[in-house]
Amino acid sequence: MNIEVAFAKVLKSLRLKQKMSQEELAHRSNLDRTYISMLERSIHQPTIATLFALSKPLNIQASDFILNYESL
Repeated sequence: MNIEVAFAKVLKSLRLKQKMSQEELAHRSNLDRTYISMLERSIHQPTIATLFALSKPLNIQASDFILNYESL
């Protein structure tokens, strides 16, 4: 599995675990909903800044994205 697909799975899993819509996550992280969708479909790759922006509303450390990826 490549990095983009793995990140997409981790992001969607974390978002659904928080019972959050893409729109709500986008609002809380100051990102666009379509960008969240593209991340979850592995169309775009996140930057470090994006990881930190997403981590706050998902109540995780940015490093947890990597830990979750490694556990796939």
